[in-house]
Amino acid sequence: MFTGIVEEVGRIASIDRKGNFAVLKIKCSKVLEGAQVGDSIAVNGVCLTATSIASDTFSADISYETIKKSTFADISNSSEVNLERALTLTSRLGGHLVSGHVDAVGVVEKFTQKDSAYILTIRYPKNIDRYIVDKGSICVDGISLTTAKCEEGTFEIAVIPHTYEGTSLKGKRHGAKVNLEVDMIARYLEKLLKSSEKTSTLESSLMGLLNQEDY
Repeated sequence: MFTGIVEEVGRIASIDRKGNFAVLKIKCSKVLEGAQVGDSIAVNGVCLTATSIASDTFSADISYETIKKSTFADISNSSEVNLERALTLTSRLGGHLVSGHVDAVGVVEKFTQKDSAYILTIRYPKNIDRYIVDKGSICVDGISLTTAKCEEGTFEIAVIPHTYEGTSLKGKRHGAKVNLEVDMIARYLEKLLKSSEKTSTLESSLMGLLNQEDY
């Protein structure tokens, strides 16, 4: 579990593709403090397990499924990546709860500066539309952000200078792909409501049957 508060921007040191998976080596420093093999580290919003740790790098395996459903399909050596260590019970929840499981890949439509802030417009696929709401939480490449304006198929985010400078967003241009994870609470609510609707329908059918039999 993560918070979407980026701890540092690392850089891809190497990618070793091996059939249906790849081994990613990432150059970094801060997230290695206290890190051990087996720890979870979010890389551009994707939860990965550290398989080896050196003085200034860590490695992680990426499955074909993860590559296919994230921006790792297009990542290359020297690419910047947002990094965050897993949440602990004593951590402050500065962003929102993030699982590190990518729901969709979005595309940057516009990224413009307005006064001291930056306005990022992202186009997203239809399968996550029901989770995108005004003033809602969204995780973009591992960054906890809040939607400022939603239209059909797109949402806008106001990015403050601190976030712009302290993440990989400053390198994004029109057409860049980004990992998206919707608010997990919205997903659980949807599941709960669907279960409630099914239970209500079943109860109504049962009561109708009992009434027919004069119970």
